[in-house]
Amino acid sequence: MGSAVCAAVAADPHLELAAAVDPHAVGQEREGVTIAAELRALVDAACTVAVDFSVAAASRITLPFLAMHGIHAVVGTTGFTDDDITRFRGDFSGSNCLITANFAISAVLMMRFAEMAAPLFDTAEIIELHHDQKIDAPSGTAITTAGRMAVARGSGWAADRTEHEVYSGSRGGQGPGGIRVHSVRMRGMVAHQEVILGAHGQTLTIRQDSYDRLSYMPGVVLACKRIHEFPGLTVGLEPFLDL
Repeated sequence: MGSAVCAAVAADPHLELAAAVDPHAVGQEREGVTIAAELRALVDAACTVAVDFSVAAASRITLPFLAMHGIHAVVGTTGFTDDDITRFRGDFSGSNCLITANFAISAVLMMRFAEMAAPLFDTAEIIELHHDQKIDAPSGTAITTAGRMAVARGSGWAADRTEHEVYSGSRGGQGPGGIRVHSVRMRGMVAHQEVILGAHGQTLTIRQDSYDRLSYMPGVVLACKRIHEFPGLTVGLEPFLDL
């Protein structure tokens, strides 16, 4: 993902790739920039925006560093706790931060449509499908989708009448509001999600597919260009799309 971000930033005429940091690829080059080991390289290069696609444990170190040095943060890392979000809100006072579960514009719209539909249906389940190298389940996008649907619907989802599972877990994991989430890990896939909503006599299926990591790049580039417009911490790409 880091290589794709570097290429997208370097290719945009209004952005400049100034530095890259990855302790596992020190000395390699991306788009003419030599990868550094330490975050200090971002300060030395006078970066105004940093893009972070890593893991929560690393981002808990990176984001306060960026805030301390007045660098805007565009973050695609998932797995943050409520306490993390509260901390980041306090950290980013002199610069801004965007944290979003998905930069694909189609995925952002899928989550928004599911949130809009949730109050109008009685039952809902989410199926997320990813490549077989993904180590966490469910995906951050599925977690975010279920949470937003549960808030939009509130109480009143129809009860799950299942009394016996022949295979334990076959009904999926139970998320917010009792929404069932099913995770598929399949070789050949990249990132996909279906939200299925049902009411008497009808169903609605909302599906999003990312076939290549390039699908995330328009959202990343847009966020880099507009992050200065959104003070403090923003969660979700929707405001950047004027949704």
